[in-house]
Amino acid sequence: DMDINGVDVSICFPSMVWGFAGQRFSTFKDPELGLASLRAYNDWVAEVWAGTYPDRIIPQQVTWFPDPALAAAEVGRCAELGFKAVAFSEDPEKLGYPTLYSDHWDPFLAACEETGTVIDLHIGSSSTHPAVSKFAPADVINATFSTNSICATADWLYSKIPVRFPDIKIVLSECSIGWVPWFIDAIERSHDKEITQAWAGIDLSPADVLRRNFWFTSIYDPSGFALRDRIGIDRILMESDYPHADSTWPDTQAAFGQELHGAGLSEDEIRKVTFENASAVYRHPITR
Repeated sequence: DMDINGVDVSICFPSMVWGFAGQRFSTFKDPELGLASLRAYNDWVAEVWAGTYPDRIIPQQVTWFPDPALAAAEVGRCAELGFKAVAFSEDPEKLGYPTLYSDHWDPFLAACEETGTVIDLHIGSSSTHPAVSKFAPADVINATFSTNSICATADWLYSKIPVRFPDIKIVLSECSIGWVPWFIDAIERSHDKEITQAWAGIDLSPADVLRRNFWFTSIYDPSGFALRDRIGIDRILMESDYPHADSTWPDTQAAFGQELHGAGLSEDEIRKVTFENASAVYRHPITR
């Protein structure tokens, strides 16, 4: 299916089976069984899913949420197995765990920074969706789903996680990019006007940190690509969202070609957003 779709390399999530961040392992009634099952899943990813085709699948582990020290140890163990990324929740507070606005997660975050493990925040990994009317059809939730990414980016930025861990890499998955220029405008204005003191004492501006530590993913964002210079062409990755209903499969090549050429991207820019940026952030060289 990847060959049919023109996709050379993919990074994959456990999705609805274990939750986007593997959070369901952490809800087992028997915690020891949950942790053992999580480790078995990560081993299976290393040995079978990615291990069978190491040049085609980038290995991504899932997180043990109840104990950040154990989560950190698993990051270290998986890094030795060749994992390049870890799926985490965009808002662990909504899963019943401590807030990002604390030092609770620091052991896990330090392990990610030390090993170069990318933190992937898939929207919906908090097991929640945007607050809309209970009578709203699924179309409304789909249309507003990226608001989760706006809130997540604000929390991860203003919790000062990338300030305390300046080499950390945060990728928002299935987030869209059209909102990013507006978000940059908002945080720059707040910072310039000194509306609050939330960023006092930090040399870099919030927008500087955003552009240093965050990456954003796109399936279909013609308006966002028109403002790609505002986002930063090095911060954008493409995804096909296979095998979900809104996937561009099996026509990803044609869909991306039409969108990116239509937005006026140069060939160098197209190379960056379609594979070079992803290859760099996930430390996965393209060999084919």
